[in-house]
Amino acid sequence: MPGGALAQNPAMPNLVLLPGLACDERIWEAQLPALAPLLETRVSDAHMRHDTIEAMAAAVLRENPGPLVLCGASMGGMVAMEAARQAPERIAGLALLGTNARPEAPDMYELRESAIELFERGELRDVIEPNVVFAFHPAQAADEALVQRYVEIVLDAGTQQLITQNRAVMRRPDARTHLPSLRAPVLLVCGDTDRLTPPDCTREIAALVPHAEVVWVPQCGHMLTMEKPASVNAALLGWLAQWS
Repeated sequence: MPGGALAQNPAMPNLVLLPGLACDERIWEAQLPALAPLLETRVSDAHMRHDTIEAMAAAVLRENPGPLVLCGASMGGMVAMEAARQAPERIAGLALLGTNARPEAPDMYELRESAIELFERGELRDVIEPNVVFAFHPAQAADEALVQRYVEIVLDAGTQQLITQNRAVMRRPDARTHLPSLRAPVLLVCGDTDRLTPPDCTREIAALVPHAEVVWVPQCGHMLTMEKPASVNAALLGWLAQWS
């Protein structure tokens, strides 16, 4: 998506938005019109075409030339952190929304494995619909239209993508080993009631990264960009202003 004359400056980084697990450009629907005037902005679909976090990150780097600002939500944040490990010289900045630098915990590994077994049996909707409310703050979980939009996005990804992407998350690398060496500015945005990547995950990243700015979004769960778009846009625009 073009960003106007600013994008012609060779020193100006491109902004790449990285969706979360089983998500696509629709989770950035409220952000794209706000961000595109600042930097040339595109949404990556590398997570739909590769089966490991490492391969997803390599594809993002390969397919987006020049200096990059990577903005990743949830699994997208894992991809962004891995891209920073693979090519730190290419990363002008990282914006990490509701993500986790740790490797998969044993209990979550087992939960995902159980879900994958159900996906393989064709019980996709039966798994997704009862659990989707856990991605939202209770106030937003009561918004049936909002929740249904998210359900549609996940179901549209399909069984194979859900299996592949869950396995990628289950096998993700431990990003904590390289975060202290980051020299690019980092923005961390987290919902104060995120139950999928709890605030402690954000606090841990903030403690490891030398140049981190943290924004807590009140009354917000995991789906930041959909739940509280105005707050997310304000945080991103303020942080991205350093490149404008």
